[in-house]
Amino acid sequence: MEKGDSKNLVKEPDLSYGNYTYADYLTWEMEEMVELIKGKVFKKAAAAPRRIHQWLTGNLYTEMNLFLKGKQCQAYIAPFDVRLPINSKKDDKISTVVQPDICVVCDMDKLDDRGCIGAPDLVVEVLSPGNKQVELQHKYQVYEESGVKEYWLVDPEGQTLLIYTLIHGRYQASRLMTTGDIVKSSVILGFELDLEVFFAEIK
Repeated sequence: MEKGDSKNLVKEPDLSYGNYTYADYLTWEMEEMVELIKGKVFKKAAAAPRRIHQWLTGNLYTEMNLFLKGKQCQAYIAPFDVRLPINSKKDDKISTVVQPDICVVCDMDKLDDRGCIGAPDLVVEVLSPGNKQVELQHKYQVYEESGVKEYWLVDPEGQTLLIYTLIHGRYQASRLMTTGDIVKSSVILGFELDLEVFFAEIK
């Protein structure tokens, strides 16, 4: 994330305060990654994500990135700021800034040096014990409201994948897919993920 003048950095925001903006976010100097959802601060776990979380995230990003080479869309992996404005794109008016594990952006006008401003076309979150509530509740709401067309939830422990597809402004869930299924995206046309191969190396 791009930060401001070091003289103005804040070591620790008040987590009970619920009216922060992206302008505030830029002044925070914190060791762990944080997200801002509707003005409220959510800390990522202090410890690094579990090995398998990083393994699966990296593998899926690599597959998407290779598939998209030479195409219109681009894939990004966290840390990568995604700002989700409502009525204004000004820093002091944006109250949601998230760090999806992976996101795919097809509108290049949404990309700048600080990340993405506006809804990515596809977002992937890989669940871990410390982040399930944020992913399942808070992020689901902001992704739906902001217009993320496709939202993937990957569960390494259960070896499952669920896709929420935006239809007429509301998410509709796929069936729960697992080993033996071939996952197809309605956003990245032609991209397929063989879950038997994808989950095979979990140990």
